[in-house]
Amino acid sequence: MEQLGKYSFGIGDRFSHQAKAQLSALMKAKEKGVNLTPVWNKSYREHTTIKSQPVSTRIQADQAVKELNWQASYFVDADHIGLKTVDFFLETSDFFTLDVADFIGEQALPADIDAFVRDNKKFIGTLLLPGMNQMFEVTEELIAKIAGKYLFAVKEAAKIYQHISKKKVGQNPVIEISMDETDEAQSPIELFFILSAIAAEKIPVQTIAPKFSGRFNKGVDYVGDLNLFRNEFEQDIAVIKLAVEKFGLPSNLKLSVHSGSDKFSIYPIIREAIQKYNVGLHIKTAGTTWLEEVIGLAEAGGEGLGIAKKIYEKSMGRFEELTAPYATVLDIDKNQLPAIEEVANWSSERFLAALRHDQSNPAYDLNFRQLIHVGYKIAAEMGSIYVHALEKYEEVIAKNVTFNIFERHIKPLFL
Repeated sequence: MEQLGKYSFGIGDRFSHQAKAQLSALMKAKEKGVNLTPVWNKSYREHTTIKSQPVSTRIQADQAVKELNWQASYFVDADHIGLKTVDFFLETSDFFTLDVADFIGEQALPADIDAFVRDNKKFIGTLLLPGMNQMFEVTEELIAKIAGKYLFAVKEAAKIYQHISKKKVGQNPVIEISMDETDEAQSPIELFFILSAIAAEKIPVQTIAPKFSGRFNKGVDYVGDLNLFRNEFEQDIAVIKLAVEKFGLPSNLKLSVHSGSDKFSIYPIIREAIQKYNVGLHIKTAGTTWLEEVIGLAEAGGEGLGIAKKIYEKSMGRFEELTAPYATVLDIDKNQLPAIEEVANWSSERFLAALRHDQSNPAYDLNFRQLIHVGYKIAAEMGSIYVHALEKYEEVIAKNVTFNIFERHIKPLFL
């Protein structure tokens, strides 16, 4: 089985131009003594929107690794795939994020639920989480309830994994299971029995992405109760340790935080917890690189700033179309967005102040930032105009991409 490092970092590169800049940030971390495994991730939805193929992500990753002489492992993730989309990624990916959130709540067969309850009866009573003064009372009814909610989803993950295994014989890619894009957070005790089901299906999962309480909106800070997040995160760490021991799951199994980009207020909590309990972490930063591309274009001025403004103008005109697919991870007050005419007259500095994620700047606009975040479809439709701009302003864009990942993400999380 391919082994994912203790700390791994998911980096999205929607237009396949920033792999070197992204990897440069991880190399800076390595120089400081922190080893991070890069995982380039791009979803089927993003490929479809941009009209790209997974091979483009693989080529960029391989090229960056070669040119920067990266000597450690790295991966290319088939992000948020299901049975209908997995084949698209089989040839070029060695990491698969099995997204089964849509199957949560689907009713498993009564016989399967009964069998699951029988297999887990030994946990009825008081379940103590290792290293914590936290106990859960487990009843037969609770196990059956959790199975009723999650067992079908786990069995769907098993179908996807089995399909991958048959197609990639002997390759044993990294498997992640994602349940984050759903309405309700999974409680620690639910996560424990989800992991029991995963083990029973013999899925060698190395990372799991549960949904935590609070809002993990795209490209902006966490919104929610920080103490509640701290408790959930630490309890989930303890649950994973216990599940590895009880169910024989891979010893390097770790939490994955999705939509992890720019969640600055929870980074100190995550850092403290992974150090306190000496555990790994996988964090996905996804679209934050796309935003840094737009920031780089705006900073360059001239044609670059014009393209950035055009992206906003077109995004406003197609607001519903662009935001609908991301409704669960956006909170945009449309009435608070600046008028197209106003933005058209902005200087480079004013545009940057609104878009760059600097919460100390009174001009920072989280509504503006979130809309630009989902506006990458507009850039894709610009075709060669946008690609040419990425190449023309590569230096200023790369500077922003590397700075953002290293200074705003890696340092507060790991250094």
